[in-house]
Amino acid sequence: MVHEHIDTVDALMAHYVAGSLPEPARVLVESHLEMKTDHRQLVRDLESLAGEALEQIPEAAIGDRRARLAAVFASAPPDERRPAVDLRARDGSFPKAIRDLVGYDVDTVPWKTKLPGFKEYSTDIDGCEVSLMWIKAGRALPAHTHKGMELTLILDGAFNDSRGRFGPGDISVADESLDHRPVAEKDRPCIAFSVLDAPIKLTGSFRQIIGDLIG
Repeated sequence: MVHEHIDTVDALMAHYVAGSLPEPARVLVESHLEMKTDHRQLVRDLESLAGEALEQIPEAAIGDRRARLAAVFASAPPDERRPAVDLRARDGSFPKAIRDLVGYDVDTVPWKTKLPGFKEYSTDIDGCEVSLMWIKAGRALPAHTHKGMELTLILDGAFNDSRGRFGPGDISVADESLDHRPVAEKDRPCIAFSVLDAPIKLTGSFRQIIGDLIG
């Protein structure tokens, strides 16, 4: 996904500020920041540090300076007072960045049933597999690990695995060191947006795999 390994959400935020994420991962982070307030201050602090570092770089001539300045001043300022997003409060709308990337909202996604109780829409963007997932309430996904990086943003509902609970706006960062079996909570379906740079690998006993596949 990037040249350096990302193993925490804080590291993901740092790569976001540095501009080193592929487009789907950038969209995932922007959507997280729209949904939750937790990391907005961290991002602002990292941006300030990046600005201070840029000020230490020797000046260089800028081509077409007036046009560049005009573009900067014409851009919309960031809204630091964005409220947290609840899909139910927004009539089931995805965050804007996700809608713009995939071209669908929650009520227009062309879902395909992959397993009983599990639907998905997936596409390839910027070298990543981008997926929207719908998991039936109480449904367990097959136990698996990862051949690369997987970033998952919970849009509605929640799932639990060996690390704990992931609810709306939370990001799960997974790699080859994690073997997990996400289970959607029983009160409502779990809807998630994921970005992978390599396939997953099923784990667990043959009996468990078969049981998880048939739901």
